Amino acid sequence: MSAPTTENLTATGTFRSADELRARFAALGADSRPVVVYCGSGVNAAHEIAALEVAGIDGAALYPGSYSQWSSDPQRRVDTA
Repeated sequence: MSAPTTENLTATGTFRSADELRARFAALGADSRPVVVYCGSGVNAAHEIAALEVAGIDGAALYPGSYSQWSSDPQRRVDTA
């Protein structure tokens, strides 16, 4: 599920309020199941972990290899649709 980090921010570039972030992540189902965050290099994923913490959703795991590592192994299935 894609959750772009830009949607965690206000127009001035600061994090949205905890209530706004909590509502955003609840709509994505992040408040009711384990969350693993990754991106292409790990930078945006770290931002997402911070936003989840602000929202009060603790324990999200960061997959440090991110998509770059995952997709580099030809044995792993990659869905593109």
